[in-house]
Amino acid sequence: MNKNIEVRELGQKDFGDTWEYQELLFKEILDTKIKNRREDAGLETSNYFLLVEHPHVYTLGKSGDISNLLLSETQLKEKGATFYKINRGGDITYHGPGQIVGYPILDLENFFTDIHKYLRLLEEMVILTLAEYGIHGTRSKGETGVWIDIDTPFARKICAMGVRASRWVTMHGFALNVNADLGYFDNIIPCGIKGKAVTSLHVELGVESVALDEVKEKLLKHFKTLFEAEFITQKTEA
Repeated sequence: MNKNIEVRELGQKDFGDTWEYQELLFKEILDTKIKNRREDAGLETSNYFLLVEHPHVYTLGKSGDISNLLLSETQLKEKGATFYKINRGGDITYHGPGQIVGYPILDLENFFTDIHKYLRLLEEMVILTLAEYGIHGTRSKGETGVWIDIDTPFARKICAMGVRASRWVTMHGFALNVNADLGYFDNIIPCGIKGKAVTSLHVELGVESVALDEVKEKLLKHFKTLFEAEFITQKTEA
């Protein structure tokens, strides 16, 4: 089993281009697995963890409801935002500047074969990171992601998640609001869940901004421990 994960920091990158790049890496791992099964080649499968910040974009999961997007095509253009219907789980969400988006593209057979455990560990990574800032993040029963004050009238979501998996290979991932402009969430029903707010780390801390690199380091530290992985870091890629 290969528990080495290549971390690729993509900086600011268009969602469509990043999705295409994910698909390339996803296919590379799948092709290796298929070759191993056909030819008993004994090849190791690779693992990747992409970190990126997208321009304003709304994405709708394969089972999502388009009515949860509250903007017309013209209004999207006026907001400087794009829209994609994609092949992950979950409903609609927003990505934009000030948000850390992580796409682990892993062969889970290198770690464990349990997609529910995978999602819970992603949530735990975020929960442990928030704890380092004195914020109590938690789960909401039946809803993937990380929340604050979930059992109160002030429940608010700080991290959305949605993944795809095939033959135990994952893609898509999580979006943690760090310095996000929360006004963009007013244009959707986030994750299709009515009556619950969205928040960002800088809002919770009452500061103008939080260093993204610092938050990334904490996320990766906890991911490495939870998945018992080793990292190879690459700053930029295509």
